[in-house]
Amino acid sequence: MEKHLVNTSNPFTDVDANKERDQELVNLAKGGSRAALEELVLRNQAWIYNLVLRMVHYPEDARDVTQEVLVKLFTRLSTFEGRSSFRTWLYRITINHLLNMKRSRAESREITFAQYGRALDDTPDDLDIDSNTELELPDSRAVPPDAQLLTAETRIGCTSGMLLCLDREQRLIFILGGIFGISDVVGAELLELSQDNFRQRLTRARRDLQNFMQDKCGLVNTTNPCRCAKKTRGFIKAGHVDPNNLRFARERVTFVRDVAERVSSEITGLDKAYSDVYRDHPFQKSPDFVAALRELINRPDFGLTLEL
Repeated sequence: MEKHLVNTSNPFTDVDANKERDQELVNLAKGGSRAALEELVLRNQAWIYNLVLRMVHYPEDARDVTQEVLVKLFTRLSTFEGRSSFRTWLYRITINHLLNMKRSRAESREITFAQYGRALDDTPDDLDIDSNTELELPDSRAVPPDAQLLTAETRIGCTSGMLLCLDREQRLIFILGGIFGISDVVGAELLELSQDNFRQRLTRARRDLQNFMQDKCGLVNTTNPCRCAKKTRGFIKAGHVDPNNLRFARERVTFVRDVAERVSSEITGLDKAYSDVYRDHPFQKSPDFVAALRELINRPDFGLTLEL
């Protein structure tokens, strides 16, 4: 298994299977073990990166924000007293950072669902202007792989953009509950809410997103005319998709549904068709942050007290 995916064990399940090993690594890291500290990063970087990516949209920005979170892991580890599990401690740091960070590039437009819908309507379907006939770019296995990737890039980019119409807390709760499949028990623990409050906020986020998708998106409502394949050329012309630099689609991917367990619909209140759109997004390869963090903490001005 590749180094950056050392741990694909979902940290958001009800049972914290890594609790004992995490505590062992924390103790070793506090004692000055670089290897233990780096293993903690490797075990969590892919999950943090994928959570951050869905919050900020752009992989370049997700890389920066993930590094900021991991620097907090390095600098605050000495304050971890074991009153909660390491998982709870680390992902509370991550969640608080995401809720309080400066506005990301994707958030700077402050787009609403109404504005997003108008933008989709204004993006022309793929038509031959001279003959006024549709140029098919169907997302089926019969088309060339390059066309499939471009259509997938449009689909993932467009549905990821829909998340930005939710406010930060709604977006975060939907990502955790709808995409990564955490239960109300874990969600309440990480966000320091009651279980009932977590369920209510998740329901509101789901309702806002589903209302929009039901009205606009052909992926969940086949009566809607919007189709990813038909919008692909328009997305390319508008600069949302760069055929030479795909941000989201890759030829070989692991899907979120493959690594994040689904919790029961009775717990999450999510409609399967809507959440599956996002669970079929790639679980993206995380950049390997160990080397960058190692270089950072070795700088004389960094001020980290751990002997690494």
